[in-house]
Amino acid sequence: MAAVISNLLSKERPTSQRILDAALQSFAGKGFEATSLDHLAVGLGVRKQTILYWFPTKDAILAAVVERTAAELAVALEAPLTRSRDGWGRVDGVVRSVFRLALRRPEVLGLVREVSRLGPPATTSLVEVLDPLVQRATAFLEREMVAGRIRQQDARMILMTAYSSVIG
Repeated sequence: MAAVISNLLSKERPTSQRILDAALQSFAGKGFEATSLDHLAVGLGVRKQTILYWFPTKDAILAAVVERTAAELAVALEAPLTRSRDGWGRVDGVVRSVFRLALRRPEVLGLVREVSRLGPPATTSLVEVLDPLVQRATAFLEREMVAGRIRQQDARMILMTAYSSVIG
């Protein structure tokens, strides 16, 4: 794990990306409130003013981290949603895709948990990116219920249950 973090924080990456990588790790692991710009600066080997050059506030860093992470999560969910499987096979594909992401990059789901806890405005950009996928998933589940491949129930509750299982 230390090697992964070291690689993420490598000075070969642009400074702004290194800041976002370090912030993602810290926000997901310690939480937004427990993350200080001073701590990030020390971990990155830069001065706090360098961070503030790229991002004027800690909230601006959070917004950039959420935007980047939401896009990464959307990409991970897109592939299984576009496959032509029916019924629970597609649901299984989405859940497996999220679990693979969680194994490869646990900080992504850690950030989703933290953003969910923080509420607006942090959740707003996450919801904006993921809402089209949620709408597609809801419509898919409803079509599968009408076709009789999935038992009739509230499609959004199925999604909420899956979300809680994965994030929890």
